[in-house]
Amino acid sequence: MTEQKQFKPYPDGGSLRSSAVKKGAKSPDYWGSIAVNLKDMTKIEVIDGLHVIKLSGWKKVDNSGKTYLSIAVDRFVPESSGSAPRQSAAQDDDVPF
Repeated sequence: MTEQKQFKPYPDGGSLRSSAVKKGAKSPDYWGSIAVNLKDMTKIEVIDGLHVIKLSGWKKVDNSGKTYLSIAVDRFVPESSGSAPRQSAAQDDDVPF
């Protein structure tokens, strides 16, 4: 007998899969989940009291040949956004010249 692996979510990752059967016009075309570590969420935009989390997605094919959408939280913040640039590990005092 083959043993099934226990699904373990990746931080900031998830997937959307096509619904096999739609029970009505309001039934979703896709279903899924995403695992988000809210403690580490920074630079979240708040619009009218709603926290906006940007997502990225990739079209993939699973082992059974079914297409699905792999999704992830998009934490990229461009430097031109006015935020402070990321600090490197070396400080100015550490530079020998």
